[in-house]
Amino acid sequence: MSTADTINDILVDALAPLRLDVINESHMHNVPPGSESHFKLVIVSPAFEGQGLVGRHRMVNKLLAEQLQNGIHALSMHTHTPQEWDAKGGQVPESPPCLGGKARENQS
Repeated sequence: MSTADTINDILVDALAPLRLDVINESHMHNVPPGSESHFKLVIVSPAFEGQGLVGRHRMVNKLLAEQLQNGIHALSMHTHTPQEWDAKGGQVPESPPCLGGKARENQS
């Protein structure tokens, strides 16, 4: 099972999201082809009701603790309640270009 599939299954089981996007953004970084090390998550769940942003991220980090210790290098999270998602019009910002590794060296 891929890392993305594992992430998806864990979050579906724990958060019953109305929307869940597990986006592998590894190709945007200086990693070998086929890597699963950089992910962007879009999660819309009633489980986030009454939670601040830090609490939501802690919840997700706890759920994915094993994956974060074993291969995930970067995890971007967009966590919303259904009402917040509707107010945003169902949009999340584009991920910025990678500025790590060789990309940063080329910026100098």
